[in-house]
Amino acid sequence: MNFQLRNIPLLSRVGADRADALRSDIDAATAGWSDALLLRVDPRNQVLISGGRVVLGKAAALGEKPPEHAVFLGRVQDGKHVWAVRGALEAPEDPAAESEVLDLRRAGQIFDDTSAQLVATATALLNWHDNARFSALDGAATKPAKGGWSRVNAVNGHEEFPRIDPAVICLVHDGHDRAVLARQAVWPERLFSILAGFVEAGESFESCVVREIAEEVGLNVTDVQYLGSQPWPFPRSLMVGFHAIGDPEQPFAFNDGEIVEAGWFTRAEIRDALEHGDWSAANAGGDGQTSSKLLLPGSISIAREIIESWAYL
Repeated sequence: MNFQLRNIPLLSRVGADRADALRSDIDAATAGWSDALLLRVDPRNQVLISGGRVVLGKAAALGEKPPEHAVFLGRVQDGKHVWAVRGALEAPEDPAAESEVLDLRRAGQIFDDTSAQLVATATALLNWHDNARFSALDGAATKPAKGGWSRVNAVNGHEEFPRIDPAVICLVHDGHDRAVLARQAVWPERLFSILAGFVEAGESFESCVVREIAEEVGLNVTDVQYLGSQPWPFPRSLMVGFHAIGDPEQPFAFNDGEIVEAGWFTRAEIRDALEHGDWSAANAGGDGQTSSKLLLPGSISIAREIIESWAYL
């Protein structure tokens, strides 16, 4: 069996020009500051949203040039530059506009493409800056450079770039009508997803899939196939999606203690869960107010897109 993702994962959408050439052309980037737009992200990674779009203020309100802590996100369709800063949120300029404060996990499904890209990028960059103020080489202080896309060691000039932790996420199926779903020890009852894990040093994505699934549920998988990827800036991951073949006759073995429950579920069972289950209800502290015996990942996760793409073949 082979299948593709039906849709682009929500956080992989593109709606703005990253304009990466401007990161090294500080004069050009600064020249666009006077009419640039500003995205504010608070310390809890929350942003202000209105009508399905992130609220962007006027960058010039911060001064005549970008402050050192601002990060350059690119250009939107009208050509205006967009920057982001960590700080308190401010109400929209239009007092009549309805707005709410949400983070990327809770708002990704209502964002338009541009907002999804801007907030995902800003969250990833600002989280990195929060934790990269000192050099890993010698502990010296580092300063932002290239519009916030690197940091430079103040002592020896060594340049560091945003760290990304790659992780694989994989749907294991039998090549026909059944797939594996599993529950981590820290998750509520009935909350299931597909299997995932971080890539180790010296390891390919495909090798990681085989190792992680063997470690987590004891299955030996074959025919590992790539599906797609999605940034996951919580705080700095990149989720790389796959599917692979497993044998339903092989018993589960929870070798690393992360998974406490797993099972083979039919396509019909998973479709029912997709239609009636609600991951967000469990995450919000609810008891999963649904008759479905499964609660599955919400739409913000690439896991949901992978599961739906397989279930509705």
